[in-house]
Amino acid sequence: MSSASRNISTIMRVALGILFLAHGIAKFQMGLDNVAGWFSSIGVPGFLGYVVAVIELVGGIALILGVLTRYVAGIFVIVLIGAILTAKLSGGLMGNGQGAGYELDIAFILVALHLVFAPTTRLSVDSLFSRRTSTEQ
Repeated sequence: MSSASRNISTIMRVALGILFLAHGIAKFQMGLDNVAGWFSSIGVPGFLGYVVAVIELVGGIALILGVLTRYVAGIFVIVLIGAILTAKLSGGLMGNGQGAGYELDIAFILVALHLVFAPTTRLSVDSLFSRRTSTEQ
């Protein structure tokens, strides 16, 4: 992978991490009981509101730092597909004036999928372990 591609991957990882961290913080600020209530109101088990909030918060931090990037990005793909199928699909791609569409979710899925399959970048905690492993062999 070229140096420019590695730099872009790093920017994508950090940006996606910041966006998920912001969503996680917002859920905690709303109150997790309110988030669980909203999940229940759309037919999703309320406890998943707590799970998603923690995934977004902790996963966002992990991506920013580059910790377990592939796994976190894979979990984000699952969360985003779940959000599309349960909350956003009925509103359409661009939304329906009543709620958001799922166009940004698709973009986030593509970034997360890139991170699942892209090589580890230098500016990450993951790179410390991949270097150690490659030098030990």
